[in-house]
Amino acid sequence: MEREDLFLRLGLALAIGFLIGLERGWKDRDEKEGQRTAGLRTFSLIALLGGIFGALTRDQNFLLLASGFVVVSGALAAFFWREGKSEDDFSATSVVAVMLTFMLGAFAVLGDPAVAAGAGVAAAVLLAIKAQLHGWLARITWPELRAGLVLAAMTFIALPLLPHRAVDPYGAINPYELWLMTILIAAVSFAGYAAIRIAGPERGTIMAAGAGGLVASTAVTLTLARLARDNPARIPLLAGSVTLASAIMLLRVLVVVAVINLALAASLAPALIAGALAMAILAWWLIGRAPDGKKESRTDFKLQNPFKLAEVLRFGLILTAVMLLAVAARHFFGEAGLIGLAAISGLADVDAITLSMAKAAQADAASGPGLAILTAVGVNTVAKNVYAAYVGGSRIGLIVAAGTVLGFVAAGAAYIFVPV
Repeated sequence: MEREDLFLRLGLALAIGFLIGLERGWKDRDEKEGQRTAGLRTFSLIALLGGIFGALTRDQNFLLLASGFVVVSGALAAFFWREGKSEDDFSATSVVAVMLTFMLGAFAVLGDPAVAAGAGVAAAVLLAIKAQLHGWLARITWPELRAGLVLAAMTFIALPLLPHRAVDPYGAINPYELWLMTILIAAVSFAGYAAIRIAGPERGTIMAAGAGGLVASTAVTLTLARLARDNPARIPLLAGSVTLASAIMLLRVLVVVAVINLALAASLAPALIAGALAMAILAWWLIGRAPDGKKESRTDFKLQNPFKLAEVLRFGLILTAVMLLAVAARHFFGEAGLIGLAAISGLADVDAITLSMAKAAQADAASGPGLAILTAVGVNTVAKNVYAAYVGGSRIGLIVAAGTVLGFVAAGAAYIFVPV
């Protein structure tokens, strides 16, 4: 190792220690001199010491580095133990921070400097957001934590094990891609749920409807329609919220398609954006008519955790079936078969047919997949009008239907007249 390179690496080690020490010393900055166990200078020196030990072990004498790590960690652990005993503090974070700082200093000399710098910044950030992390941990429930762990296991354990090739004679079923699509929808749903949990329930119906467009607009339609029966004075607000959820659903479909097939998304964008914009304008007008000028409903709204393993597996099975049916429909009935399948799928869900058609359009430039997606979206939107009227009464059904008609007119005009 050249001398200049060694100086740069030792400087990086010192900078990493300085950054971690800055965070550690900030919270104890008001303590008197001599009453702080470790701060800015101590952590800087620890990282520099780790860099020196790393430089001394360039000949693969890692026993020397291990010895230095044990001595430094043990010495600082003793000081932290004394401090914790006097303050009745059982935290081990500072001890781990010392160990990590020493090893990052050594890694800055022996390993990849960019990785060492990134790890140092990540460590400082984790130490700095202690209050936010503890506050988040206090609010999270066990089902939510379990759902997050299941999603992580699906992504980082199950997904890499699946074969990344078609396993059927027609080339329609790729287990890796199917599972990846399932994870995509599950992640979007979980993110929408998390947005409500983090923001809190005080935003009421409007916030729930907005997240419902990301999670499941059909489910939020049924929920708000039930509230309409008991809150007739709030029907404009509830109907506007249902319309808002449908508008967000249109944009969600566009985003999902864009992730998989950007060219198909570009062809659908004028219609979906125009429909969403028209519905959103009507939604905000209805919401603005809330009694006493209030724009936020005080109605209690509970959103269940949307990420359940059984539901995810159900979606995967639906997606697999839709893909197989899509192949069969196109084989026997051509483009007309796709439209019929999309109409049936849209009665309850638009995600499966959307993902299936976006994938199919990658290998086929025909207009069928795009029309199938628009058909599914249209049927799903009309179906929600029927659900709202059946559950919440004719008044909310008619208002939601007005939003649907307005959205259809805007989407149809854009689809016909806007060139793509």
